Amino acid sequence: MFTPTVNRRCPSLVLACLALAGLFFSASVHAAPEKELRVLATTFPVWLFTRNIVHDCPHVRTDLLIPTNFGCPHDYALAPRDMQKLSRATALVINGLGMENFLNAPLTASIGGPTIIDAGAGIAAPPQPASPHHTNTTWSNPHNHDGMNPHIFSGPKQAAIMTRTIAEGLARIDPANAEVYRAAAEAYAARLTAIGVRLTAIGADAPRKGIVLQHDSLFWLAADAGLEILAVMQTNENAPPSANELIRLTALVRRERPALIAADPQYADRLVRTLAQETNVPAASLDPVSSGPDNAPLDWYETVMSANCQTLEQYFEPR
Repeated sequence: MFTPTVNRRCPSLVLACLALAGLFFSASVHAAPEKELRVLATTFPVWLFTRNIVHDCPHVRTDLLIPTNFGCPHDYALAPRDMQKLSRATALVINGLGMENFLNAPLTASIGGPTIIDAGAGIAAPPQPASPHHTNTTWSNPHNHDGMNPHIFSGPKQAAIMTRTIAEGLARIDPANAEVYRAAAEAYAARLTAIGVRLTAIGADAPRKGIVLQHDSLFWLAADAGLEILAVMQTNENAPPSANELIRLTALVRRERPALIAADPQYADRLVRTLAQETNVPAASLDPVSSGPDNAPLDWYETVMSANCQTLEQYFEPR
């Protein structure tokens, strides 16, 4: 009977090859993960924008400095837990334009702190009201920075610019994922711009463009819609309008007959309702997205702004 000759070195060679292949396979599967990038956003809206940019990057951890229901943080006081968040952050995304003045001292005192991404750096000066009826007191605000209203996030067109600025800041910090950030930002910014176009059409087609705002947080929303802001009811964060201011405001509303008095859901609307009843001018709420729920979905800003468009279309519809 014929018996084949067996090379007894073959099994060892095969095993060695298999071991080597397993080594390469293991190396590819268990490759060192990307270093975690901790991105801290100061306010709810910039947190929303940032999350839409990094949602496809598992190595990026986003956190929010200020509670989601706080609103505009002009006079926010940092708590110890906030200082801990700042100390751990790789990057700090801010609204800019003086919105985060409460951070000036701690950031100046810190050494080797987070890289700051100023989302408001690319925003141009706000359009000036064309109305001959507005006064300087209508537009004055102690929180404005060099004449700029800092609530830029409330305008979808400005929000799109902020989104791209944040993406470029992240690209500088993490160049390996730069194109991922830019692509996500462009997709999100395109959706925000589309809402801005819808807002522009509202003002362009409205025969009456006058609006009164409860708070200047709604300024950029009204500006994107091409509306004429006749007055801002509350320009002081810590005090309601005085009796004399309310008398002058009531007289202005009766004379100019704006199409709408817009309330901000961050604030009690008692004075808005009173003014509407005294002047027989309708009132409705517009949300600047200064705040929101803890578990806000990625499309929260788009959802809220679309609802704002529906409200404005109701009161500024072509006649």
